[in-house]
Amino acid sequence: MTDFHEPRTIRITCAPGLVDYLRGEVEVLGYSVDTSWPTGLEITAGMHDAMRLNLFLRTAFNVLVLIEAFPCADPDELYRRVRALHWEEMISPDEYLSVVSSVNTPTIKDWRFASLKVKDAIVDRVASVVGARPNSGPDRRNFVVHLYWSGNDAWVFLNTSGQKLADRNYRKMPHKAPMQETLAAGVMLATGYDGSVPLVNPMCGSGTLAIEAALIASGRPPGLLRANFGFMHRKGFDVDGWQALRRGAKKIRNKGTIAPIIATDIDEGALCAARQNAETAGVHHMIRFERCDFADTPIPSERGIVVMNPEYGERLGVIAELEGTYKRMGDFFKQRCQGWTGYIFTGNLELAKKVGLRTSRRLEFFNAKIECRLLKYELYEGTRRKES
Repeated sequence: MTDFHEPRTIRITCAPGLVDYLRGEVEVLGYSVDTSWPTGLEITAGMHDAMRLNLFLRTAFNVLVLIEAFPCADPDELYRRVRALHWEEMISPDEYLSVVSSVNTPTIKDWRFASLKVKDAIVDRVASVVGARPNSGPDRRNFVVHLYWSGNDAWVFLNTSGQKLADRNYRKMPHKAPMQETLAAGVMLATGYDGSVPLVNPMCGSGTLAIEAALIASGRPPGLLRANFGFMHRKGFDVDGWQALRRGAKKIRNKGTIAPIIATDIDEGALCAARQNAETAGVHHMIRFERCDFADTPIPSERGIVVMNPEYGERLGVIAELEGTYKRMGDFFKQRCQGWTGYIFTGNLELAKKVGLRTSRRLEFFNAKIECRLLKYELYEGTRRKES
């Protein structure tokens, strides 16, 4: 089945901890969720919708459009089933093909073997029909096929994103241990930030949280920052439809007044990266960057949101040294941010105890494989409540 104009299953994947925010985004765009799980969800829609989702979604990894589902008992049947599909209608022999597999079946032990069988089936089919075969390899920038094979059932998807949507294409200077863009967007959505109140981001690093916040506040779809998606490499790509989507997206703007966004860091190298990344993202005019210790971060008179993403001893820093930092963060909240709503994103809950404030909410996220928490603090004026 290769008619992409008709509605079909679209699988949208995300990092663990982000599916609720992804669902919210999908529903705001007008789609109904058919089913969901911790790392994704499915809707029923068409290829034009897939392009729109790639353009607008902030927390998604990939948008996958189902090509075919079938029973599959072994690698030989996988090859036969995949080769039977009309790939010559989907991919030109001049294109570059990559195959990604997620496999849980006793018939093979290595997912790479499944990917190889799918790749062989596709290029053999195209060669048999048109007399030439596409090049193939691991680069996911062009025509990307994703295989899910569980037990005796297989699903073959066209990955319309290509590279993960987390790759916004603005982070030219990542600095050290940067937060992934989709995670940063999820964190900001979890705070309820919409640009109507000031945002302060001490320890901003390479600026990902502040930049994603600025994109949210301005209403700018993150997909506008990318020039290449997987769907562009499919035969029959609707160029006019895509350009119309982009033109419409460029007109979307938050018509209200956007409150100040302040991002600080003591590391000049981090600030240099943050400023360059913000400029590439087209939001540098929205963010006030300053070099200072986090405790000296300027705090606007109007109450707002303060978000901190400190080191937590997994990839950077030393635990003993960080204990003092976390205590100072608590002091900063108590002394400088009264009346604000504070957030700390950390992967070390033992260090978080050093903050010395009671959390009002704890939200679970994952930074790569590290289980993290977004800790919320209601910073009431005059309070000195200790965590019990």
